[in-house]
Amino acid sequence: MLKTEKNNRIWLVTQPDHGLLAGTLATHWGNRRFHRLGEFTSVENPAKLRLQAVFAIAQHDNGWLEWEAEPGLSRSDHLPADLSEMVRDQQDGMNRWRIGLRRFPDASYANLLISEHPRLLYGIRKTAAPEPVHVHPLFWRARPEALLPGSENAVDAFLDELEQMQSGWRRTLAGDEETRNWIEPESLRPHVRMLQILDGLSLALTSSLIPARSGESRGLGRDAFELREVPRTSWGDRVTIDFLPVSENSVVLDPYPFDLDPLRVRVPVRVFDRNDRSDEPFQTRWYATSPELLDFRIGSSAARL
Repeated sequence: MLKTEKNNRIWLVTQPDHGLLAGTLATHWGNRRFHRLGEFTSVENPAKLRLQAVFAIAQHDNGWLEWEAEPGLSRSDHLPADLSEMVRDQQDGMNRWRIGLRRFPDASYANLLISEHPRLLYGIRKTAAPEPVHVHPLFWRARPEALLPGSENAVDAFLDELEQMQSGWRRTLAGDEETRNWIEPESLRPHVRMLQILDGLSLALTSSLIPARSGESRGLGRDAFELREVPRTSWGDRVTIDFLPVSENSVVLDPYPFDLDPLRVRVPVRVFDRNDRSDEPFQTRWYATSPELLDFRIGSSAARL
């Protein structure tokens, strides 16, 4: 669950809904300056590759479906624990990826992309000087916290497990004439990076997890920050995109990467009074609270006014 405080209320967005927002952003990525997904290099059937990449981005957090249906609660407010609390249990976090990567057994390319997400998230914690192009927007300002004491062996085993799964998906893709060049570095790397970028962009709109350029993060699209190492036309052509709030639920991206200007997106959110200490079970409170739609306007600097 993504959990943000705003106006003395707590705003909750589920991980699957955050993922679907990332998928929406993926479908609109691309214009005269930015290539669409599937078109970073010449491949067989780029439209099919784009579909698989969009699917992976939309489903990258589907391992949380079961947890979201019956979430662990914070003692402080009896509402679901925030993602930042949950990831402290690294073993449980790794199990979420195991669940998600087995949900769609025939989606080899999507699974390969999704599996790169945890591989890089855990790998950066074991690397003294990670390459900037592998750093998730969550850590654009500072390195993540170190691995928890005693967890390194478990993380190593998980990374080995991911590598074994990836080998199987790569063999499947390499054995098909239509998909074999999808896994070439110049094609695969931009899509791996785009999953990180669009995950970060969606998190900026649905949480307070992305560090602000200055001061404390407020979240829900209210913080300026930078999306770095963004593929523009190819893996070798990467840029930094500035994320700039301009008014309530309205942001500017510069340079602008989407096919509509402005692009309007929405995500379901449930809002609770921060001071509500109801004794009702959480499930009753959750289903009794109708979801609102959090609307955002994303535009270019030229369309700011």
